[in-house]
Formats: sequence, structure tokens, C-alpha cells
Amino acid sequence: MQTVAPAVARARELFDSGATRPLAWRLEQLGSLRRMVAERRTEFADALASDLGKHATESLLTEIGFVTAEAAHLEKNLEAWLRPRPVAVPLAVQPAKAWTELTPLGVVLVIGPWNYPLQLLLAPLAGALAAGNTVVLKPSEHAPATSAALARWIPEYLPGAAEVVQGGIPETTALLAMRFDHIFFTGGEAAAKVVLRAAAEHLTPVTLELGGKSPAYVDSTTDLAKAAKRLAWGRFMNAGQTCVAPDYILATEDVLVPLERELVTAIGALFGTDSSRSESYGRIVNDRHFARIAALADGSTVVHGGERDAASRHFAPTLLRPAPGDTVMGEEIFGPLLPLVPVAGRDEAIRMINDGAKPLALYVFSNDADTRRAFAERTSSGALCFDVPAAHLMVPGLPFGGVGGSGMGAYHGEHSLRTFSHERSTLAKTFRPDTLELIYPPYTKTKHRIISALAGMGTGLRRRLRRR
Repeated sequence: MQTVAPAVARARELFDSGATRPLAWRLEQLGSLRRMVAERRTEFADALASDLGKHATESLLTEIGFVTAEAAHLEKNLEAWLRPRPVAVPLAVQPAKAWTELTPLGVVLVIGPWNYPLQLLLAPLAGALAAGNTVVLKPSEHAPATSAALARWIPEYLPGAAEVVQGGIPETTALLAMRFDHIFFTGGEAAAKVVLRAAAEHLTPVTLELGGKSPAYVDSTTDLAKAAKRLAWGRFMNAGQTCVAPDYILATEDVLVPLERELVTAIGALFGTDSSRSESYGRIVNDRHFARIAALADGSTVVHGGERDAASRHFAPTLLRPAPGDTVMGEEIFGPLLPLVPVAGRDEAIRMINDGAKPLALYVFSNDADTRRAFAERTSSGALCFDVPAAHLMVPGLPFGGVGGSGMGAYHGEHSLRTFSHERSTLAKTFRPDTLELIYPPYTKTKHRIISALAGMGTGLRRRLRRR
């Protein structure tokens, strides 16, 4: 087992030195991160192809380019976001000045997943570095080529700022036993509970980016052909191994029938009639997940696809018509299966969604304003997107995160900076005039009248504001 203590100690020593706090250091690290991803993109693309069968273009879009854009967005806005924010001071405390400022937390542990092993490790890293922290990175052992590439290049481009710890459960367990100032975890619910229990020992704040079943509702007012192509893209990119992929489709039967035909057409347009020959279609990460996905498909009714090859871990884009109680509807699929579920209408769809765990994302394909409003007002989800799945991740100003069982906390852009910072309150009050003399004991009738007047002024002001 790799010894983790020295890596954590080095990260702690650098942070404690104060070197990470200046704006110049933070911008230097973000620039180095961008340069690493750009200069070593061929090596990273090769690693992603080895781990997940990703096409170089998909890797550029969803991993390499994503990290580059995130770091550049932080660089561009960091100075403005870090400026202290003045706060009004009540009359009883004046004369004084008050403000808040974002301060670094310390040493951050980032535990990444295997499905987007570059993006989902380096995007949080960018936010943590922008906030002035040092970082210990734990890449997923299930994406070994990407993990090895990160361990090779991080020390060269980000020496000291980020430490990489490779390994599996023993190394992760050892890391979680140590004290960090924040833990950022992306993964599944079971592992998240382990992380939370470990964090509780040190009262360490935690951000959890989880998954769950993200539904899509489609009605007859939308363009079914265009909706089908977007849904097929969102579901089957990275062979369905995407936390925000549409997990199942809800629609009335009169919509599902033509939508199913359009989905078959869309799958063919995206990946050809034989996806095993398509360089644009990925592979299942390992044999265990392949067997799990196969069991889910075999436990339901396949209406399109279902072809598979265990040796190459190819599993074709597959459409299902599940029956009540099918296992595929009881857990996050995280693979290239898309159940089509009939409902009576939007009200039943909303009830089904609300009966389950709160989804990471909810997708509504409808041109009806009342339907859009109903989903906006009557559901809770990490994100709500109309007429497109997954693309909200490309908007750097939007926070990305779940709610309830789909996650805790959010990041991207300024939200990353705030996740990895403490907003510290500061108050500075002069000694002269020392207005606090008015509230010091002993309390006299004069002081009572003054304090009563101050309290009354506050009440009167609130009444005037309410009348406006």
C-alpha cells in the first residue's frame, strides 16, 4: 500500500507556510493546470481511450476541454471574486467598518470517480487551488491508465500544490483516517456514506457529488425527432456511464410509441447500426459493471439493442420497456440502458419523480408553459433543464450539485471558489469616539432611554420598509 502520510504532510507544510494565499500563486497554479492539460492532452486522451474506450473527440469535449474552460473561467474572474465585500454597520456599532472576504480552508482531499476520471478530479482541483488551498488527489483505481498519467504529470506541472495518491480501498481508507480541511467526493451513495462517517471523526466539511435516477419527461408538444436525438446523445455518451445522463423517460403511451421509433433512428445516426464498430461509442469500464448492466437488461424487456460482447466490454445502446418491479427501475443504471415508462400525464410523472429520491437532474421536453411551470414548482432536483440533457454542465456560471440523495454542496466557477473557501466576517471599530460606552454597565435610566430609542428606530425602519 502506498504510504499516504508523507503526501498529506507535504501539502500541510506548504499551506501552513502561507505561500498559497497570494493571488499570484493561485493564478500561477491555474495557468499550470491549463498548460498541463493542453500540452499532455494526447497522453490523457490515450489513457481515457484505454480505460473507457473514449474517442479522442469525446475526451476533448467532456474531459480535457472541460477542465481547460473551467480553469480559464476561474483565472479570468478570480481577482474580482476575491475582493472583500463591504457590509452595512448598524447605528449601535458605528463608527466602524465591516466586510467579508473569502479565505482558504487549508488542505483539501479530492476523491475522483472512474467514469470521467480526468474532468471530475481536475475541475474540483481548479476550484480548490483558486481558493488558495493545497490538494491531495485520489484518482480512481478503476481508471488505472488515467490515474497513472495524473501521477506522472501533476508533480511536474503543480509541484507541491497538488499531491497524487494512487491505489484502491486501502489507500482511500488511510486518507480518510487523516485530518483534512475539506473533503470533496464524487461517486456512489454507498461510498459516500463511508466518506461521511470518516469525516465526522474530524468534523470535516464534505461536498458529495453523487448520482441517482435522473428522469426525462416528454410530451406531444415537443419535436420528437430532435428530442430523441438529444436524449440518445445524453444517455449513451460514455456508454451511458454519466451521472447526469437521462436514466429513464416518462411519457404517455401515444408519445412513447413514436418516440421509441425516433430513438432507434437517433441511435443509428449517432453510432451506426452496429455500435461495436463505432469509434465514437465507448466501452463499459470493467467486467463487474458489465455483468451488472447485463443483469439489469436481462431482467427487463428489451425493445431495441441489447447486443453485447463480454470480451471487449461492448454493450450496445439499449431501449427497455420495464414492468413494475423490474430491478432496472430501482437503482441508478449507469450504463447504456434507457427505460421507456408510460404515464397518464404530467401529474403522474411528477408524482413518480417525487416518490423517489431527489434526482441530480430533471429533463423536461415540452413547449407547454404550464407543463414547464408545473415541473419547476412541484419538483426538487439538483438541476432542471428544458429540451436538453447534460448541457448545463457546460455553463460555468451555473452551480453543479445534487440535493438530498443526489448530493450535498455544489461547484463550478464562483461556486467552486465558495465551496473551497471560508467567508470570514471582519469588523474594525475605532476607539474614538467609543460609542460602546453607551452600552457598557452599569445601566442607567439614560442608557435605557438611548438603547430603547435605538431599538425603536430599527422597528420603525422595518415598518416603513414593509409598507413600501
